[in-house]
Amino acid sequence: MPLQRREVLMANVTKNRPLSPHLQVYRFIPTMAMSIMHRITGAALYFGMILIAAWLVAAASGEESFNQANALFGSLVGQIILFGFTWALLHHLLGGLRHIMWDLGYGFEKEFSTKLAKANLAASIALTILVWIVVVMVR
Repeated sequence: MPLQRREVLMANVTKNRPLSPHLQVYRFIPTMAMSIMHRITGAALYFGMILIAAWLVAAASGEESFNQANALFGSLVGQIILFGFTWALLHHLLGGLRHIMWDLGYGFEKEFSTKLAKANLAASIALTILVWIVVVMVR
């Protein structure tokens, strides 16, 4: 087959392909939001683990380094970061449990999965607040 004819055939194949559905086709639903949040919290946990590793390195490096790390995490910004990390951890955990349930073949009904997605968000917020209340009381 001559090169020019082959290029024309390739061009026609890509021109005649149907377009993939765009975001405008889909309605934004809670399960979609929780899927996106599951990915975001997974990335946040990755970076949060770097902070925990830095804290452990500071603890192993000596008292002065450890005190500096504790001062950073004890500041308002550090506390906000730790609160967000706690929420990301619990949200990702609950989302993972939801995925395990799906892997076992349960919870695919539309109404139930929507309720579960909303419960995931509410429970992660409630558990985060509960964990921080316990931490403050123990201190």
